[in-house]
Amino acid sequence: MPSKGRRYRTVEIEGFEVLVGKAATDNDYLTLKVAKPHDLWLHVASVPGSHVVVCNPDKLTEIPTPVVERAAEFAAYYSKARAARGKVEVHVCWAADVRKVRGAPAGEVQLRRFERVKVYPRALTEGDDD
Repeated sequence: MPSKGRRYRTVEIEGFEVLVGKAATDNDYLTLKVAKPHDLWLHVASVPGSHVVVCNPDKLTEIPTPVVERAAEFAAYYSKARAARGKVEVHVCWAADVRKVRGAPAGEVQLRRFERVKVYPRALTEGDDD
């Protein structure tokens, strides 16, 4: 699905549609307006960057590990941690566990609960749809 003119990039990973925010206000839109409660949400820990959403229309209780890891690589790459030499910590949770605090700056959210995944930053590549 083309991403031109959208507030986020779209890519497919093993049959899952993955959305990657482009800017802080776009992250708010993606996280708060586009993501459904049963979608997976990812963001690099303590560093500004893109919000990433793995769409989960079948409401699976678990997303396959390779999909989560690849989506986490996007979150790491499209963040200020892009140049990190080692692995980057990415927070992963259900979109239902993400909330915006009134008055918080664009792109800033709070997580009720989350897990951590450590990955190397990796960009979209030829094999990824964009």
